[in-house]
Amino acid sequence: MANVIETLRQRGFIEQTTHEDELNDFAQKEGGTCYIGFDPTASSLHIGSLVPIMALAHMQRQGHRPIALIGGGTGLVGDPSGKTEMRQLLTTRIVAENAAGIKNQLSRFIDFSNGKAFMLNNADWLLPLKLVDFLRDIGKHFSINSMIAKESVRWRLEERGQGISFTEFSYMLLQAYDFYYLYQHQGCSVQAGGKDQWGNITAGIELIRRMAGGSAHGITFPLLTTAS
Repeated sequence: MANVIETLRQRGFIEQTTHEDELNDFAQKEGGTCYIGFDPTASSLHIGSLVPIMALAHMQRQGHRPIALIGGGTGLVGDPSGKTEMRQLLTTRIVAENAAGIKNQLSRFIDFSNGKAFMLNNADWLLPLKLVDFLRDIGKHFSINSMIAKESVRWRLEERGQGISFTEFSYMLLQAYDFYYLYQHQGCSVQAGGKDQWGNITAGIELIRRMAGGSAHGITFPLLTTAS
């Protein structure tokens, strides 16, 4: 029987992976945990979310436990990946309303009953964070040089010739912390997302290595960019 990585690759879902051998070991053993984040920037998911949703469904079908992470916290900041300008910042109320709509949609594709999958909201652990503690304990593991070199940031600074706000620049740290938190509290060792998330995913993998001495893996998917 093909493992889930082979299944995704056969369907053209995979753009890039880290740690190919270790990822295959993960896929061949049932019971692993993986996650994909969905930022609640609108009340409904769009067609571009279908690939990651189906990837989680395939993970579940082949014996793994998916986590659909609603970005109630990161949605207040806004991911700069693939964006030519800063996202419009949403209020806490609007983000909460959007998150509720997305949760309802995801439950149609993934079975969340009896612990087969989890739907979590990163607002639960991000909003209580204290700024100084976060900068001291998490920020020290990130190099400004390496953050600027990440494609999502470099594209804005170099190719678009635009600046990037500190709010957007800090997004990478928050998403990396999400991965670390889920690794520590849910045993989650795989994060997946669109190819524009590569820099954020690898930042989380590095944070897990530095803070927990653990091994984690990443998968990215091609983006849907045109009607064809």
